[in-house]
Amino acid sequence: MNTYQPQSAAQATPTLAELPDDAAEHFAGYAVLGLPFSTGHYLAFRDFPVSSVGPGYRSVWHRTPGGEWTIYANTAPEFSCARYFGAAVQYTVETDVDIQWSGPFNAVITVPGVLDWRLQLGTSAATSMLTAMAVRMPETLWRNELVLRAMGAFAGPLLNAGKMKVSGVVPNGQTFQAQPRQLWVVTDSQATIGGEDAGKPGPLEVQDHLADFWLPQRGLFGARVGVRFPSTAHASENGSVRDGKKQAA
Repeated sequence: MNTYQPQSAAQATPTLAELPDDAAEHFAGYAVLGLPFSTGHYLAFRDFPVSSVGPGYRSVWHRTPGGEWTIYANTAPEFSCARYFGAAVQYTVETDVDIQWSGPFNAVITVPGVLDWRLQLGTSAATSMLTAMAVRMPETLWRNELVLRAMGAFAGPLLNAGKMKVSGVVPNGQTFQAQPRQLWVVTDSQATIGGEDAGKPGPLEVQDHLADFWLPQRGLFGARVGVRFPSTAHASENGSVRDGKKQAA
């Protein structure tokens, strides 16, 4: 098994015992960090089977051309991305989210009745270089804010992905540190969202962000992804969508 292929790397799931032993909230798995479409749609995907706060989960993030965000997840908001990003989205939907691999570099992500999303992945000189660096980087450096700020500033232009940050503050107020250790690029993709063709992959006219989390302007897939939330700011609001936000089921 070649763990440098996205399918096998994604399926090499860590265990809860492998999470760092500290008081922070931790998640581990793999993700489509983000993929913009020329029509203004934006999609992202998370499969974090390992969680220190509850059951593992899968989620899809969708941004409409008008800028409205929905998070679809297969677990309750207090255990999924809405725990950290709910304040910045218009809708959270608890529903099935599935991924099927048809080969080491090809996958289909579905949300029943909402999304059919096909992905083709590949490597580039930039993703190969960053992967080689990241897999050798010790845990202490992944927690060093100076290192993480430099990494984000370096990786964005290198990947031709616009501004990127791997640490900062999320919309619900917690601080985050992201640890993508293996990277690939999305070489092609087709998505149907609510029966509408999302168009061709391409950068948004204006790069979007959710607090300090900037959405890459190029499709990127990461495996051996760890996300650490060192603070528990606004803990009373972590499990809810704030006033003025709608929740669907």
